[in-house]
Amino acid sequence: MKTMNRFLLTTMTLLALTLSSCNEWLNILPNNEQVTDNYWKTRQDVEAVVASGYYYMRQAVPTMLVWGEVRGGALYSSNSQHSYLQNFNLTPSSGICDYASLYKVIGMANSVLKYAPSVTTEDETYYESVMKSHLCEAYFQRAYCYLVLVKNFREVPLVVEAFVNDDADYMTPKSSETEIIAQIKDDIEKALATGAAKDIYEDTDGYTWQTKGRATKWALYALMADACLWNHDYDEAIQYCNYILDAPEGDTSFRPRFMSDMTKWYEIFYPGNSNESIFELNWETHMSQTNNFGSWFSVGASSTLKVTDHLKAKLIAETDEVMANSIRNGWATDGRVGRMIFGTFVSDAADQTKYGTANYLSVWKYMGTDIADRGNTRPAQDANFILYRVPDVMLTKAEALVMKGGTQSWQTALDLVNRIRQRAGLDSVNINVSETDEMVMLDAVMNEWTMEFLAEGKHWYNLLRMGRYDKGDGVYKERFINEIIESNQTTKDEWIKSVLMDENAWYMPIPYSEISVNENLVQNPYYKTTK
Repeated sequence: MKTMNRFLLTTMTLLALTLSSCNEWLNILPNNEQVTDNYWKTRQDVEAVVASGYYYMRQAVPTMLVWGEVRGGALYSSNSQHSYLQNFNLTPSSGICDYASLYKVIGMANSVLKYAPSVTTEDETYYESVMKSHLCEAYFQRAYCYLVLVKNFREVPLVVEAFVNDDADYMTPKSSETEIIAQIKDDIEKALATGAAKDIYEDTDGYTWQTKGRATKWALYALMADACLWNHDYDEAIQYCNYILDAPEGDTSFRPRFMSDMTKWYEIFYPGNSNESIFELNWETHMSQTNNFGSWFSVGASSTLKVTDHLKAKLIAETDEVMANSIRNGWATDGRVGRMIFGTFVSDAADQTKYGTANYLSVWKYMGTDIADRGNTRPAQDANFILYRVPDVMLTKAEALVMKGGTQSWQTALDLVNRIRQRAGLDSVNINVSETDEMVMLDAVMNEWTMEFLAEGKHWYNLLRMGRYDKGDGVYKERFINEIIESNQTTKDEWIKSVLMDENAWYMPIPYSEISVNENLVQNPYYKTTK
């Protein structure tokens, strides 16, 4: 923790970010030295640090994507560091366990929360309403990163103060999951209580990305629903989902809402920032911002993240169903088939209709354009990465309703699942909710999570929630482990079972670089006894 805390201090004492207009929000990089006490003088100073929080969130995307996918068995990686994670063979020295990128975001957020209020007395043009809006963004950034940390480590140091000098106590111990979840909720509640969380951001010089690329009240609602579902607070999760799903249309088309037109599905990813989006991290190639999605999701054997055989079979089965429905109903297509061909995936076959016999099905969400052709890839690697969109909220509500129980709740959950399936060109799932059980209902929700959100960094957490639903009889735990065994194709079944029987192994170890310099950090018991 000393290493991480020192970084937070160094980042702030060296950080001076310049903004000449709102258009530069996506082009933020540290470039000068600046003493913290002298830095916070103007609105632009605050905006620069808020923007740097988003910059570091973008920097963390590769880590978040791998953490959220490769253990789940839908994708597997050819990267040697990733293999320690997907094979459940981590040690505290494994580089993939490094959580510094998320604490960089937290450091920026802590500094905004500490210093932004005082800037209103330094800069008369920095109005309180604007300052409170910046606080909302900082609360979102901090809460989101801590939720990612909780899902992956369960217990981590909870740092909510800005480190501004060497007198700070860097030997921060871990906080419990309960304490961190409480802090996440408190941050979101404080942000919403300001009344300054925006519905939309005003268009500035033609830039419309801000409503989707900066935290709004919709993003705060989605984050709270996510945290509540993780914490088994089902009624609260449903409540925050409803704030989005039941919101009135208002005066703008940019209120997030479900796009029911199957032919518009790929617009979620290209050009991005769609009406369905709630929050996504934006890249812009004309601002020299690119990511590595092109190599991670290239077509064929060279891709870093590949579709597993288990998931490939599910993609083929869904595509078969949509193709049959398309022919039967006479749907016009531009070469895309539901959310499948030229949507979620393309194959390495010359003829995309031969997907069933292709060697590889490769993720297409981050590669394609508005033209459904494998030769038409993005001219630059600047695809956005979506953290929340409306179907997230729909399935979060559906899952909470399933776990809450009751036939009425289950019917509502099934209706939400079927809305997403119908948009995908699929038949509805037919379940008699009066004659079924919780596991069947949860399976229907989980299947939709898998197929709608492939490669969006969610799959492992969805499965992990299943394991966490165990009621002491081992049923959900066994189902969770069997799901991983069935889909993982890079290590032995016996090994997976032996590891995951210990629930501490569901989470990653605290990095050695932190443990070695902080005597107050206690390692995850699994890695103390087995590594």
